[in-house]
Amino acid sequence: MKYIIWLFRIIIGLLFIFSGLIKANDPLGLTYKMNEFFEVWNMNYMVKYTEFLSVCMIALEIITGVAMLVGNYFRFYITLLLLLNIFYTFLTGYALYSGKIKECGCFGDCIKLTNTVTFYKDVVLSAMSLFLYIFRYRVFPITHKPAINASIVGASVVFAFGFQWFTLTHLPLNIPSAPLSLFHDCLAYKPGNNIWEKMHADKDAVAPVYATTMVYEKDGVKKEFTDKNYPWQDTTWHYVTSKTVTIKEGSGLPEIHDFSLTDANENDQTEAILTAKGYTFLWFLREPSTAHTNNIVRLKNLIAKAAAMHIPFYVACSADRDICKAFQEAWGMKDVPFMIIDGTVSKTALRTNPGLMLLKDGTVVKKWSYLDYPKDITLDNGNLEMK
Repeated sequence: MKYIIWLFRIIIGLLFIFSGLIKANDPLGLTYKMNEFFEVWNMNYMVKYTEFLSVCMIALEIITGVAMLVGNYFRFYITLLLLLNIFYTFLTGYALYSGKIKECGCFGDCIKLTNTVTFYKDVVLSAMSLFLYIFRYRVFPITHKPAINASIVGASVVFAFGFQWFTLTHLPLNIPSAPLSLFHDCLAYKPGNNIWEKMHADKDAVAPVYATTMVYEKDGVKKEFTDKNYPWQDTTWHYVTSKTVTIKEGSGLPEIHDFSLTDANENDQTEAILTAKGYTFLWFLREPSTAHTNNIVRLKNLIAKAAAMHIPFYVACSADRDICKAFQEAWGMKDVPFMIIDGTVSKTALRTNPGLMLLKDGTVVKKWSYLDYPKDITLDNGNLEMK
């Protein structure tokens, strides 16, 4: 029995730590996924709390995962973990059977699982958690020194919240050599990706195949139909609900959608900017009224040096044109072209508000948060060097 208990502790503990670490590198990803659930449930008043809830939930995954391995206060943590797994099973079950949520995002944007796989994963984890809960009195800490055990769990608390604070203010880490997608920037705008190319499908692209099932009710009996045989002529059947599932995943399809840059005259400049040769700076300004103005002096110095080197610098502003123009004047950036970009696209391209992106021939070279703008830039044989 003790070997089964240890096996389940290790599996659950490592899986929760792994899941938490992936999401901790990009807490806003879970925030936006929570927003999707709340919008579907008509609970838009909860959206203002989702970032806080996201940070807490991610931290909870890491902390409970460590606690499973350490075994300190096990009865408390296994109860918490069992409730957490039941809650996750409800969410993934809702996503699967309602068809209203495309992906649950249990491993962030780095490892995408279908709703079916995610749901049954959570069912298994819930069963394992229930087993450990039943035999919770047979679990003992890894050491006989409570102070050491408590220190390990305490360190995980500090790390879980501290690491998320870092990634929220300095952008997600991107360490390609890190294993198992840990500390990777997995978004379509990561360094090395060509934005213009990611906006178009491959020549051999294959479209996904979907199937829609509709539920109708008649005389208290519910029956499922497809879009080919549903009783559209029989008014005695009443529509109840429908769900759409993916039969076959597509491949080679565009990863970037709705990326568009329009100038003050409402002219589309997207292709001109993204296919321009050489270096280009894009400063993403998602919400001008709440944007962090830290290092604005350093940014203006960068703009001046880029202009002297004939390197284009654009502001991608997600607001009404009049609002963008007002901030353009207030910040003394009259000579900097302001482009309008969709807010959802902006928060995907750069997680901080604002944030800076450097392109070369349309390919993302590097991204900076508002705290990390380069202090200086120089051109050496056509290569841009940053300090």
